[in-house]
Amino acid sequence: MATLVEIAAQLVSSHASSTPMTSDELLAEIAKVHAALKNLEAGQAIEGVEETRPSVSVKEAFKKNEVVCLLCGKGGFKTLARHLSTAHQMKPGAYKKQFGISSKQALSAKSYSEARRKMAQDRGLADNLAKAREVRMANIEAKKEGVAKPVKAAKAAKPAKAPAVAKVAKAPKAPKAAKAPKAAPKAAASKAKK
Repeated sequence: MATLVEIAAQLVSSHASSTPMTSDELLAEIAKVHAALKNLEAGQAIEGVEETRPSVSVKEAFKKNEVVCLLCGKGGFKTLARHLSTAHQMKPGAYKKQFGISSKQALSAKSYSEARRKMAQDRGLADNLAKAREVRMANIEAKKEGVAKPVKAAKAAKPAKAPAVAKVAKAPKAPKAAKAPKAAPKAAASKAKK
């Protein structure tokens, strides 16, 4: 069975693999973990449990080309949403609330946000959004006025079609008559030459 020192070393090494630490910080961390494990083994409560603070400030976490997670200190992310859900089982709203980040602040790198914004503009998504908002407002106004059917987005953008003509029932077909056999192609060709 592993000793307390070995267990403490394993815990700290896994923590150090995700968070950059100096040698002094590593030694201090090993001492803290060892003391906590020793207290747990003796049946005592863990002393000095302090609130975890982010390794970087909120302002430093959102860089031009990367975002740093304030929970674990990992960096190099273009966006944090997936990391938060997989590594910390946390939703972006809870993360923002915990660290006092504005609700309007995107959890992505600035260059990533700009690239996505430019791509949306190139594709004309802003125009599509404006059209959808117009249709939505027309539907709201129609409901207020008491109109029975609201206008759908696809129908509002297309011109109105002419009313459909009712189909006339077809009479049943008569049985086909037997056809006469076709003349041989050589005979037809010789008749055409004459």
